[in-house]
This record gives sequence, C-alpha cells and structure tokens, in this order.
Amino acid sequence: MRRIPFEYAVRNLGRSPQRCAAGLVGSALVVLLILCAGGFVRGMIRGLSVTGQADNVILLGAGSEESIERSEVDAAVPGIVAAAISGIRSDLGQAYVSEESHVQVEIRDRADAQETRSAFFRGVTPAALLVHRQVRIVEGRFPRAGSRELLVGRHAAVRLGLPEAALAPGGSVWMDGHEWKVVGRFAAPGSVIESELWCPLSDIQIMMKRTSYSCVVLTLGDAEFADVDAFCKQRLDLELVAIRESDYYAKLTDFFGPIRMVVWATAALIALGGLFGGLNTLYAAFASRVRELATLQTLGYSRRAILLSLIQESQVLTCTGALVASLAALLCLDGLAVRFSMGVFALAIDGPTLAMGIGAALLLGLFGALPPGWRCLRPTIGEALKAA
Repeated sequence: MRRIPFEYAVRNLGRSPQRCAAGLVGSALVVLLILCAGGFVRGMIRGLSVTGQADNVILLGAGSEESIERSEVDAAVPGIVAAAISGIRSDLGQAYVSEESHVQVEIRDRADAQETRSAFFRGVTPAALLVHRQVRIVEGRFPRAGSRELLVGRHAAVRLGLPEAALAPGGSVWMDGHEWKVVGRFAAPGSVIESELWCPLSDIQIMMKRTSYSCVVLTLGDAEFADVDAFCKQRLDLELVAIRESDYYAKLTDFFGPIRMVVWATAALIALGGLFGGLNTLYAAFASRVRELATLQTLGYSRRAILLSLIQESQVLTCTGALVASLAALLCLDGLAVRFSMGVFALAIDGPTLAMGIGAALLLGLFGALPPGWRCLRPTIGEALKAA
C-alpha cells in the first residue's frame, strides 16, 4: 500500500487554525478530566495502602473488625500481650506495643467560634512512634501528658478546612471548653495519618471518661501473625481479634470502591461527550475536503492510505492536547490534597496515570476520525469530484 507522507497530516492541521485550536482545547480538557479521575483513584488507593504496614498487627475488640472507633480493649491487654507473646519486636527492652484510643471529636478554632469541626484524634504514648515508623516529627516536640497538648499531621489543617497557621506549633484549638495547644507537627508521607491530631493517651481517656482503649498495635519481630492470632483465640476472656494493619486498610480501600466507580463513570460520560463533540468537528473538517480526498485517489493513493492519514491527523491533534493536559496536571494537580471521610490523600499524577491519559487520547483520535473519514471516502471518485 502506497502511504501518504506523515508531513501531509501535520500540515493539514494548520489549514484552519480556529478548528485546530478548538480540537486541541477539547481533547486537552477530556484528557485532563481523565487524569483527574486517575489521580484521584490512585491517590486514594496509595494513601490507604501506605498507611498499613505488613508487619504490624492490630488487636481489636471482638466484633469491631470494621471500625477501630467502636472497638474496646481492656487496659490490661498491652501488658499481657507484651509478656505472653514472644517474638514481638523490641529495642533496648522497649516492646513495640502501642495502646491507642481513636475518637472523632468536635473542635472549635476559637473559644467563641460557633462553627464546630469534626476532627480525628488518636490518643497515643511515645510507643506510637515505634510502631508507626512512617511518622516523623518535623517541627516542635511530642506532647506531654496532663498539659492538653497536640501533635498534628501536616495535612490536618486541610482536613479541617483551617489555614495552615491555625495548626502550626504555638496555635491552639478548643475542645470540650478547654484550650489545646499545638506543640508539634509530624509527617507520614503518603498516608492518611497525616490528617490526624495526636494527643497523650491519658488526656483523651480523661476527656472521654473511658478506661478502655480502642486498639493495641504491635510490630512483629521473630513472631508470626499466626502466633498473635492463636493468642487471641486462646485468651477468650480478653475478647480480642487480630488483624494485620495492611489488611485492615485494604478492607477500607474496598469500602470506598463504589466512590471510585462513580468517579470513573463520571469521567467516562464526560469523555463520551467530548468524543461526540470531536466527531462533529471532524465531520465538518473532513466534509469540506471531499474533492481533495478524491484527488488523492486519482493520484494512486488507496482509500485505506487516505483513511490512515486522516487518523494520523486526528491523533496528532489529540496527543498534543494530551501533552498539554499532562503538563497542566503535573504542575497543578500532582500532590494536591483531597479531603475524604478517612482524612486526606494526595492526587497521584504518576506514570500509570499519565499512560492512561495518553491511551485515552489515542483512542479519542482513532474513534473520532474513523466515522467521518469513512463517510467522506464512501462516494465514488466521480461523485466526490463533482461535490461542491
């Protein structure tokens, strides 16, 4: 098959600058939307998967596997677990066992503020820094018990809809009529923990008037998960259930599956609208070139070669739009914090997401050119040359 030079397809794009600009902007917007959807889904999955560590085990109250906040674990459990299960990781005699209380609390940013905000509090001891190894204090210090002090994640302000300065060290929030001072800020790159507020375990226990914990998190050393699971099944009096931390957050990822489906469906519907808009543009563009295409046939080019050239022309346009959209997504969307019920995650415009956008642009160029191209090539050469 004798092919039409690629330069012919590229030069044709410049014949109608307005039509070319419209196609470029349309394809860029469609690809940008797909990149947003892809970045949202991958960011959510990455945020939850990074939060859970494979060698951490969470001990919850039996029957509360779906929610740590509803779980109750007896206050004696951390000591019993550390003594009864051999092989828990430890350093300098300190076992990696962290008792924690997880609660949602209404806070105010000022003492006289009428509006309240729902914040996720994690009551912890310094042992939490041993088991949650991705957490690093980047500013200030760990809070002291009995002083109503807070250590806040670097995305907590975004989660609460407050300015960054409100939760910087030295700032404060009001909870249950008392002022809580922010004394430090921590980072846990990529995880949803970064949207939490940490405070001393004893302080949150007193405020919530509870003596039990929400969970106990331990890190495995020589022990296997089966050892911890067997301990929970043998000590029925403690009413515990063990679950890997990575499995717990994987279940949360599945829980948000319907949201991801809605995001993809919305992106697909808008992309379909963009495809129909592109079809109309190309129908008009190709229809004005029926005589030109017939002339190419008289010069010896087959209909297949002409159709391939039209597809190249369409794909050059959509791929250029995809490059513009990718650049805009990398500059403006990558890492953008998004709030959701579990906290905050960052949009991930990474390699797979960009590949998804380029793939969508190629499909858009292919299916956008096929129907109008085929329609313009269907008449005989004689009929086409007589066309107005």
